[in-house]
Amino acid sequence: MTAGLRANSAPADRTLVELTWREKRIEHRIRFGRIADEQRLDRHRRIVSFAPSSVFALVRWAANEYGTIISRIDIVRSVGAGEPYQTLPFVRPGGDILLRISGWPKVERVLAAIDAIEALGIDPADVAPEHWRHLGHRIGVNEPFRIYSHEQHRAWLRRREVLR
Repeated sequence: MTAGLRANSAPADRTLVELTWREKRIEHRIRFGRIADEQRLDRHRRIVSFAPSSVFALVRWAANEYGTIISRIDIVRSVGAGEPYQTLPFVRPGGDILLRISGWPKVERVLAAIDAIEALGIDPADVAPEHWRHLGHRIGVNEPFRIYSHEQHRAWLRRREVLR
């Protein structure tokens, strides 16, 4: 994130993500998540913020004249003040990284899994964090993974109610 740059109206407990879009050169975008606030910096950059405990997916892609040089997806749970976190480029202060995958074939598998969850009528931001960890571990070693189901989602929602 640009040095000293902070969204003007973002509360201190928000997670900030700097997004960039330069056609066919660099694309940092949010694939899913509930954006709490947005600040446009210029034509190509903006900062979005997420409330504590929000889950979001950050897709990063870059290319040069020879082709793709980076393709990555991170699924992150934003943290509240005082919570431990892991650092991540373009994310301040950082977050609880649930999934971290790089390389287009693997990123494509994650995107397909997100599409399948949305096809069930489930918002990916509401999916059990354990599923994202499972997905990241299995795709990371090129193994098959469990498909997220309505039953698993109902169990997660009930467990989440008890944890509150």
